[in-house]
Amino acid sequence: MTQSQPPQAQAEARPAPSLIGRAQLIRLAALVAVYLLIVYVVPRPAQVKPEGWRLLGIFLAAIAGLILHPIPGGAIVLIAVVLSSLAGGLSIGQALEGYSDASVWLLVAAFMISRALINAGLARRMALFFVRVFGKSSLGVCYSLSFSEMALASMIPSNGARSGGVILPILRSICELYGSRPGPTAGVLGAFLFLAVYQNTCISSAMFYTGQASNPLAASFATRAGYEITWASWLAAGIVPGLCSILLVPAVILWFVPPLTRHTPEASEFARRELEKMGPLSKAEKILALVFAGVCLGWVTNKRFHDVDITVVALIGSGLLFLTGVLTWEDVKHESTLWDLYVWYGGLVMFGRALNDAGVTQAFANGVVGSFSGFGWVALFTSALLIYFYAHYGFASITAHILAMYTPFLAVLVAKGAPIGLVAFAFATFVNFSAGLTNYGTTPSPMYFSHEYVTMKEWWRIGFVISLVNLAVWSTIGFAWWKAIGIW
Repeated sequence: MTQSQPPQAQAEARPAPSLIGRAQLIRLAALVAVYLLIVYVVPRPAQVKPEGWRLLGIFLAAIAGLILHPIPGGAIVLIAVVLSSLAGGLSIGQALEGYSDASVWLLVAAFMISRALINAGLARRMALFFVRVFGKSSLGVCYSLSFSEMALASMIPSNGARSGGVILPILRSICELYGSRPGPTAGVLGAFLFLAVYQNTCISSAMFYTGQASNPLAASFATRAGYEITWASWLAAGIVPGLCSILLVPAVILWFVPPLTRHTPEASEFARRELEKMGPLSKAEKILALVFAGVCLGWVTNKRFHDVDITVVALIGSGLLFLTGVLTWEDVKHESTLWDLYVWYGGLVMFGRALNDAGVTQAFANGVVGSFSGFGWVALFTSALLIYFYAHYGFASITAHILAMYTPFLAVLVAKGAPIGLVAFAFATFVNFSAGLTNYGTTPSPMYFSHEYVTMKEWWRIGFVISLVNLAVWSTIGFAWWKAIGIW
């Protein structure tokens, strides 16, 4: 029997901390440069106080940090929150207010429920069921995985969790059933499926309030601007154009990247075998299904049949899962993505509110409106939306994109007379499927791309083609639908 090492020896055996390297220091220096450029070089509008302008400098440096990523995003935002109290004119209480915001805790509760969905196997069972029923052709496999992902997006506010934890393992297994692997056999089935399912992931992210972690952030910005967006109103806005896009996009990709295998009965059979292995619904899955349905029902009926806030509904659902043992506190403690989200999201919510209170957003709107005084709102809206959409080539994060551009564009267009509902929903939803442009546009992008079924050139080519398809669908069918249901 070996004798354990004394505590001092164990401590000495641990690897030394990995200090930041030269490349990270250069990126950190770039963030300092951004702050200094804003505060000391860019002219400050007269209506913005010096502390408000310093707050803007801290905020834009944090956005640059989320893009350049010298250290993890949560750490960047936490440092920015502290600096906002030191140099941005906020008390420490005001700087930390974002962490008590209802939208932050809505995401925390939704992440808890999503962890239970994945751990219990209910999310995987849902995906396999769709494949079992519809997966007898390559297009059917794509639709079945896409509709599974779409259903999960109504509750799981992380497209990365849905993709990595549920969809991708099934997708890769189906490709390998047909001998389709990265390289010469990618075109048998895998290239088509990886492209089409990923693009539809971006669309489903646009369809729901919980489709992607930063959607509630855009909703909160719109609410502060005077237009309330709820889970139900987002669902009403996104369901029709979203379904049209999800049905059309795989057919377009099938035209550009046709798989050699069109009939896939083995996929359906694979799903059947996997479902048999899983057996009947477990007690935990049954409880989870009831809670899942109850929370969704509570969200849909909010403001119509009751006044219970959607955050309270989600927290009640989480509490029931704890009480029944379907979810444990150990599960939540080890959910690193959740606590990372809590830190950066809560900080960014605070910045959005504080910059608005400091008059920075209004000053930007006034400046842009003056520059485009000759444009009507329709021309300005069209130009701004295209600029906003294709600017995502420069972003590796939907959150960073929303933070940098959503509120200023909303303020500018409303000031020019554009319908606030049209602008609020267009800029909140379009940013999600703009992530389909590149192989780094959102968290699932590198997950799908790293399987190496698709070259970067092909990924970007299809990304641009599908961007045109989505823009066409959402700006015609989508805008017409929004008009019909009274959004504008």
